[in-house]
Amino acid sequence: MTPEATVLVRIDPELRFFAAPRHRVEQFELPYDGTATLGHLAESVGVPLTEVGRLLVDGVPAGPGHQPRPGATIDIGPVERPQPVAARFVLDVHLGKLARRLRLLGVDTAYRNDSADDELIAQAERERRVLLTQDRGILRRRALWAGAYVRGADPAQQLADVIGRFAPPLAPWTRCTSCNGPLIEVSKKDVIAEIESGTRRHYDEYARCGDCGQVYWRGAHARRINAIIRAARLSHPGIGPGA
Repeated sequence: MTPEATVLVRIDPELRFFAAPRHRVEQFELPYDGTATLGHLAESVGVPLTEVGRLLVDGVPAGPGHQPRPGATIDIGPVERPQPVAARFVLDVHLGKLARRLRLLGVDTAYRNDSADDELIAQAERERRVLLTQDRGILRRRALWAGAYVRGADPAQQLADVIGRFAPPLAPWTRCTSCNGPLIEVSKKDVIAEIESGTRRHYDEYARCGDCGQVYWRGAHARRINAIIRAARLSHPGIGPGA
């Protein structure tokens, strides 16, 4: 095969885990007939366009719709962090624990544990939300308005990744962890019939979800939740107003 029938591809180390094992190298040649766009080339080696930021052709910036010449050198880089996009999210069914943590921090997070892929994609577009997932197939769907791959095997790592990528404003203790509704401060007497006697004795500050009606107070679990909040703030001090 002659050099004219290929392009030289270099994937940034941050993105190489998306590629097939044979492409997780510093550079490689890829068969090319001169018609595919940079976006198609990136996806053909396994990198979803949602994860692609800087694209260079022979060292010159280019867009995903650009058609390089055969023999060109292509550099595929990651999205810039923080990514300038509205910090409203919808999460796939496998990220329930992450959804809860984001809501604890006051981040607008839609989540249901029974949503199908098509429903998630439609909701992301309808409500202008970023779809967070670890399913690369969903991220390659053409109908997806905006999406992002969540890195990390546990909720703490995933939370750090999302906050580091999108820098959403944080407003802890303002959203219902069950339904994402707004929490509204209420007096103790307004909820006294709904709480246990032990809770009534030890706590005086309460809130109710404006959507589902669930009652909240900063109980014994507050220390663990506050640790999550502190970790988010310390890891990303520039996360915006309300943080």
